[in-house]
Amino acid sequence: MTASDASLLANIDARTKLAGSNKMEILLFTLGTREIFGINVFKVREVSQTPEITKTPNMPMGVQGVISLRGNIIPVIALDKFIGRSKPDNVYASMIVTEFNKSTQAFLVGEVDRIIRVDWDKVRAPENMVSTSQQAMITAVTELEDGKLVSILDVEQILASVIGETRIPDIPKANLDADQFIFFCDDSVVARKEITGVLDKMGVKYHQANNGREAWDRLQAFANRQWNEGESLHDTLKLILVDAEMPEMDGYVLTRLIKNDPRFADIPVVMHSSLSSNASRAMGTSVGVDAYVAKFEPALLAETMLPFLQR
Repeated sequence: MTASDASLLANIDARTKLAGSNKMEILLFTLGTREIFGINVFKVREVSQTPEITKTPNMPMGVQGVISLRGNIIPVIALDKFIGRSKPDNVYASMIVTEFNKSTQAFLVGEVDRIIRVDWDKVRAPENMVSTSQQAMITAVTELEDGKLVSILDVEQILASVIGETRIPDIPKANLDADQFIFFCDDSVVARKEITGVLDKMGVKYHQANNGREAWDRLQAFANRQWNEGESLHDTLKLILVDAEMPEMDGYVLTRLIKNDPRFADIPVVMHSSLSSNASRAMGTSVGVDAYVAKFEPALLAETMLPFLQR
């Protein structure tokens, strides 16, 4: 890693103070065109010039080969191949090593630019803002001061395209009453698919939202319902499952709002995130989550939720 790259990513752990402030930091990069892309800094482990890559047989689509990084063999993935920007003459000058979903992988990019700080409420869903071919791999869009758009990549979806989606094993039933449900929110298509698969196998009804702002609006609507005598929100809403990274309002701010509202008192909040570092878990604890579980481990997700649902 060069001195400038080391400076670029210095003290990333210290940035955990951003969690709960409804702000995020994005590492900007290009993929051989004028378009600007981004990835949440919390997912980035390091940045370097592209090293020599070892080709391996029978590589999945988009995987250029592997490298040895401090004794570990990790796959090297060309991002441009997943969003319709692949060209034979593309030069992968830089490599971004990422760590999420308890896995490490390198993404090849054109050039790494800089880190910017944005408010989550300035981050929007990509509908009607990017081409249809890109939407499946882009989780959000934000705008720079000069008006240029930044497409934030859904790296969980890209990784699932490479290694395949997680198989959901047999999971114990939760045995809830017919009117009881959980509420979950996540902006990632692949994560929502996994969550609904787990809940279906548990026999649990659910309501969902695609970002933190939508989730808070829907939770407010549930809390403001006119309840029959002897009934309350606690009789039906058994658990709230939140993602950490979401457009418009992140999971830390959403959790803090829930925990500060007495109408949701004693309703457990579980944070379900691809950010698996101890710092991310500590931030979840600081805003009051009752449990923290890594994404794309369906058996662990069910195991984490079940005690809360059965109590």
